[in-house]
Amino acid sequence: MSIPGTDELQLLHEQICQAVGDVKRIQILYALHEQPRHVSALAELLEMPQPTVSRHLTVLRERALVIADRQGPAVVYRLADPRLIDVLNLMRQLLRDTLERRATALP
Repeated sequence: MSIPGTDELQLLHEQICQAVGDVKRIQILYALHEQPRHVSALAELLEMPQPTVSRHLTVLRERALVIADRQGPAVVYRLADPRLIDVLNLMRQLLRDTLERRATALP
């Protein structure tokens, strides 16, 4: 495997890494992986103010990580690609393994 170029990695960082660089946005992604939801349902589930959820959804929508489907006057959000959750789960497993290695390496 070759080393990715700087331009590609910069784009990855700007489009994906920064979008998932906030805990609240990651929680929103997991909630949408469970099922599509309205902003108010997300706010209630995650115990966040609705304007906060809306701001985070805007970032995720701009990066094409979530899709907004208009259903009459309401908007339902859904995860654009379930592979994102696979990546997040892999990162969580990597974190657990890293923390375990650190704990066993300490004297």
